[in-house]
Amino acid sequence: MRLAEELLLAPCRDEPAVSVTRLAPNQQIACDAITVSLRPGAILLLAGNPGMGKTTVLHRVRDLTGGTLLGMRDFIDRLANRRPSAIEQVFLEIVEDALILNDLVLVDDLHLITEITRRDSYPLGGLLDAAFQALATDAVAAGKQLVFAVSAFEAAPDPIFRRAEHIQLTELGPEGYEAICEAELGRAAERVSFEELHRFAPALDGHDLRNACASVRKSRKVTTGEFRAYLESRHLVSNVDLAEVEPVDWSDLKGMDDVIEALEAKIALPFENTALAADLKLKPKRGVLLSGPPGTGKTTIGRALAHRLKGKFFLIDGSANADHWQFHLQVQRIFQQAKKNAPAVIFIDDADVIFQSQNHGFCRYLLTLMDGIESTSASRVCVMITAMEPASVPQAMLRSGRIELWLETRLPEQGARIEILRDRLQELPEPFASADLKEIAAAARHLTGADLKGVVEDAKLLLAHDKARGREPKAVETYFFAAIESVRANERRYRRPRPAKAIEAVQVGFAPE
Repeated sequence: MRLAEELLLAPCRDEPAVSVTRLAPNQQIACDAITVSLRPGAILLLAGNPGMGKTTVLHRVRDLTGGTLLGMRDFIDRLANRRPSAIEQVFLEIVEDALILNDLVLVDDLHLITEITRRDSYPLGGLLDAAFQALATDAVAAGKQLVFAVSAFEAAPDPIFRRAEHIQLTELGPEGYEAICEAELGRAAERVSFEELHRFAPALDGHDLRNACASVRKSRKVTTGEFRAYLESRHLVSNVDLAEVEPVDWSDLKGMDDVIEALEAKIALPFENTALAADLKLKPKRGVLLSGPPGTGKTTIGRALAHRLKGKFFLIDGSANADHWQFHLQVQRIFQQAKKNAPAVIFIDDADVIFQSQNHGFCRYLLTLMDGIESTSASRVCVMITAMEPASVPQAMLRSGRIELWLETRLPEQGARIEILRDRLQELPEPFASADLKEIAAAARHLTGADLKGVVEDAKLLLAHDKARGREPKAVETYFFAAIESVRANERRYRRPRPAKAIEAVQVGFAPE
């Protein structure tokens, strides 16, 4: 796609500011910081996430100071009649023309331009920095004032980043929620508890709130409950299709009462009891390591949490190709969405596969993302990783408090094995319903919960096979013992070392007869 076409398709956020009776507190702080800092030769850089109100702030500053505001529409209109490679020249012309007529020029969404010119495919990489160097030097010498708005400070061109005074636009907060919703709903906003709404979803932006207001206004039920219902159905969306996830809960985890109690107290409680969480400032544990042998319930815990937390559960499957660049992008988006939906859980299943890969860069990248949830705005995001062996987890992840809770799943003991078998057999007809569970459980010592599930299925197949062949059925326990022995035989074969020659002789396709 041509660069000019990309810019034409890029979102234009320079539309008139939303009509509000008052700025949200975070916007007012940023506005005050800009107006106080304006002086001849000043260069200011306003950074904030999309939807936090950068455009609103710039409009208010313009109204207060009489400056001129340039948006992407001004740039696109000028670029439309020029060659695509004229990005730097056109942008420089627009700003310089504005500075001739005004002492103060405000530029919105500068990052949309830098994102294009920083691409490897862009033929004139680095030229935009040269243009900004010249622009900044001339503006300072002439005593002019420049204000640039970007999505993040690092998105600014280096000459502007180094010279400018930095002003950060923070997240909205409960009063910001109220200011925006009040402008949209009028007096009906008085029926909404914005403190409760912020506790439920603390990282909404202006776009999210205006969409929510439009929905509840249409339903004519402007209440806190209606807001939450809208967010749960439209905004707080997990990356997991619950219809495809086996419906399980804590009762399916036999013999792990201590693990369940820890998850209830340190993960579920801060999510579900919003009043108590607010009073005591409760936060879920930032990092949880769930380790244990295969088949001991680690993934089952993930399934239970997915159903319990619904739109606040995000899954990263460790069996995916961690070396692929798209995997990095997917993980980044998952972390961003989890922060927005906090409190939320990011569940990294089979993390051993990721950490044992040769892609050490991804491990460092994951550590950086985990460090990013230390901030107040993201402090209610819990990262839970599963691993068969704690030793497979990088030491850097275990240090510095990244992992705050260690939980271990283990092989079920005799009582737990009996309970697992009882759950599997209680709805089956005779002779399974009256099978000697104690005897079967004793024979199944050292088997996992997943193994026991397979044992039940194999025992049913063995008995059905005898009946289908017209044979007299044996004692039902006999089928279970045979299934248990089959599991043990498979484990022995799996653990048996293979000679090097056999590995070298592997071929693709069917072997010749």
